[in-house]
Amino acid sequence: MKAVIQRVDSASVSVDGNEVSRIGGGLLVLLGVEKGDSEKDADYLLEKIIHLRIFEDGEGKMNLSLLDISGELLVVSQFTLLADCRKGRRPSFTDAAEPAAATRLYEYMLVKAKEKVSKVGQGQFQAMMKVGLVNNGPVTILLDSRR
Repeated sequence: MKAVIQRVDSASVSVDGNEVSRIGGGLLVLLGVEKGDSEKDADYLLEKIIHLRIFEDGEGKMNLSLLDISGELLVVSQFTLLADCRKGRRPSFTDAAEPAAATRLYEYMLVKAKEKVSKVGQGQFQAMMKVGLVNNGPVTILLDSRR
């Protein structure tokens, strides 16, 4: 499972011109589910994400986590994180999980996130989405449950 985490002042997701989710300060997570991923991968990534000390403390140092600041979380599925661009010019997505398995793990992560974070937003699985964000920093972190 791969994730791109962005520290944001705000973020939103729209589908067909309609906003489906919005958060204030916190983290936007773009999540790619890979063949062979399990609940263990989702649990690992969620724990890493919510405890990453990437928010500034009173001295301006990245020393606080999402939980420490009572931040919000927006999780958007993005299978293109699993693109393999080593051959040719067209990305291959053969490592991406099949939609049924990916949906199950995406929804699993959302359920677990809602148990730990006060406000959790989500994208719409398999939809063409417009994601808007105000990146704070900018701070962008890549995570991989297999690394």
